[in-house]
Amino acid sequence: MKALFLFLFTLSFLNLSELDVIATALQSGDTNTLATYFDKQVEISVLDKEDVYDQATAKQVLATFFSNNKPLTFDQVHKGKSQGENSVYCIGNLTTASKTFRVYVFLKVEGKKHIIQELRIDEE
Repeated sequence: MKALFLFLFTLSFLNLSELDVIATALQSGDTNTLATYFDKQVEISVLDKEDVYDQATAKQVLATFFSNNKPLTFDQVHKGKSQGENSVYCIGNLTTASKTFRVYVFLKVEGKKHIIQELRIDEE
């Protein structure tokens, strides 16, 4: 029974697009999942602090943000493809216990994999 549950869970997870997986990770504050999509160098902007970080440092910056702002929901407002580029983006609202933040995620597509190039979190 446990194996069946695990199989069904994995199967349902595979049906999600990578943007949906990223959105779910944002909603739960899951920096481990987000980090699997980071490029080697990723631009992270959290409120007024912006820089280009390696994967491990970017993960830590987001972990600090999520520890100070417990996510409740993430609602995708808009997503699409950039014209002329092999990239996609997602804009959404991250609601936490105390505030709502606007989140922008920009990803380039390499083969079948989406790689986060930029992630911005701004106060709404």
